[in-house]
Amino acid sequence: SAGHLPINVQELGCDFLAFSGHKMCGPTGIGVLYGRAEILDSMPPWHGGGEMIVSVKLEKSAFKRAPHRFEAGTPSIAGAIGLAAAIDYLEQIGRPMIFEHDAHLARYAAERLTELPGMHILGPTEERGALVGFVMDAAHPHDLTTFADQYGLALRGGHHCNQPLMRRFGVSGTTRASFYFYNTMEEIDRMIEILHAAVRFFS
Repeated sequence: SAGHLPINVQELGCDFLAFSGHKMCGPTGIGVLYGRAEILDSMPPWHGGGEMIVSVKLEKSAFKRAPHRFEAGTPSIAGAIGLAAAIDYLEQIGRPMIFEHDAHLARYAAERLTELPGMHILGPTEERGALVGFVMDAAHPHDLTTFADQYGLALRGGHHCNQPLMRRFGVSGTTRASFYFYNTMEEIDRMIEILHAAVRFFS
């Protein structure tokens, strides 16, 4: 969500917020963790190393306050610079504009997907954000995404790191189409053409 809409942790009143860099058009292998200062300071460090200690004795160690106590060793300097540049880039575009664009594409995609036989769209009709999850009678999500990949269409298939949700829907997995500020309605039309071809192929 962080790459798609403005987030204000004070307004949310959240204890923690985490997001990965690559979902913000930044590098892989880096992310952001926000936590309330009083909570972070009460937590022990999960990893030891340089730059996170105040003192080390044989009997005990004293650690710096958060966030430094959680950043042992040499940080991903290049990753941090890349992520900061990506965030600046998204701020220049404007995340409210990105959110509106992505939501428009998701609504359009959900509408077009209903044209396909054996299509089951999952999730809310409104406020679906920037993605559409679906199941097609014609093919398992893994087969469908492999087929789509041959035509240059990137879909995600599987349980999306959320097996409890799949059990709630009564499916082994879903196919997901996700949209971002660089996607177009014409690309969605092309996706529908490819999915029609998939129905013919697997039928």
